[in-house]
Amino acid sequence: MSSAPDDAAVEVADSRIPVALPAGTAEVSCDLELPDGEPWAAVAVAHGAGAGYRHPFLVGFARALRDEGVATVRFNFPYVEAGRRMPGPAAHAIVTWTAVEAAAREALPGVPFVAAGKSYGGRMASMAAAEGAIAPAALVYLGYPLHPPGQPEKDRSAHLPRIAAPQLFVEGTNDPFVVPHEGLEAAVASCQDATLEWIDGGGHSFEVKGRKRPADEVGAGLAPLVAAFVRRVASAGRDRAARA
Repeated sequence: MSSAPDDAAVEVADSRIPVALPAGTAEVSCDLELPDGEPWAAVAVAHGAGAGYRHPFLVGFARALRDEGVATVRFNFPYVEAGRRMPGPAAHAIVTWTAVEAAAREALPGVPFVAAGKSYGGRMASMAAAEGAIAPAALVYLGYPLHPPGQPEKDRSAHLPRIAAPQLFVEGTNDPFVVPHEGLEAAVASCQDATLEWIDGGGHSFEVKGRKRPADEVGAGLAPLVAAFVRRVASAGRDRAARA
């Protein structure tokens, strides 16, 4: 993953990250954006199950993080890169996360790395972290899909307590993937270090009924909350390093 200057930021268009899949190496598209000054953190942002890495929600979110001084990497999972609509095996997403972390750390050495994702992309990051396939300083979930809508018995949180890194769950109060709310609250409470932030009235994509906003604006609106969390994690990491 390389970079080239742009008027507003350093952005990589049509760049590729190699991913070692069982059938052979595949390449996935990615965009890297850097702030005007030195970044104080790097956040990799994965897409949801039904959208690619340039969905307006993700673009708006990443560019607002850039305005906060954070470098971002948006990327595709292999199934999207291949033109398929349905996600492939979870193992493919996990090795993609491994490749993305390696590429980000190579491009931005010494900068705290954070794994973030919308819905499916965030869940895949959590599985990668739980398996030890990635070692981020923190994880951020934008609309964690705790269960399929209307099926709270199909809980997807059993692996979360194995994650040592701080986790931030950003959830809409009207998101059908976390109803009843007590299920998510219990999942967060079971984690080693986790924070839950509710977005009042937000749906699964943080849309609010009766308030029409472009998807990029909705994504951008979440960036200050996420940046504040990442800043706290980065500061705590620096304090630990200073005491060591």
